Amino acid sequence: MATTYDFPSDLLAGQEELHQVRAELSALLKRLPWSVEPLDGFSDDNGWRKVERPASPGWTADEQAAVEKLRRREHELAVFVSTHRFWSELPPEDRVEARMRAKRARPPAEEDSD
Repeated sequence: MATTYDFPSDLLAGQEELHQVRAELSALLKRLPWSVEPLDGFSDDNGWRKVERPASPGWTADEQAAVEKLRRREHELAVFVSTHRFWSELPPEDRVEARMRAKRARPPAEEDSD
């Protein structure tokens, strides 16, 4: 029978925010030009596959700041989740399985207090 874990709400909230930040960062990077700095386009078919890139206007200062902000938050959340006190409370042999489950767990829905 599979073990169930009573994950702390702050751990689950941190994991959920980490998923959201990573999704937002991925979506942003897909929208941005391929190069941070302005560069000419190129075509190279001398390798094992052909690589082509159009000219890149580079990223604006605002785009660079947005990426940096998301990367910084991603790092903060990854450290928070991976060093959470909950992991030290588990036997070492259970930590990998628990971590995999925490990645898929969702925080409990907040109840409306109307």
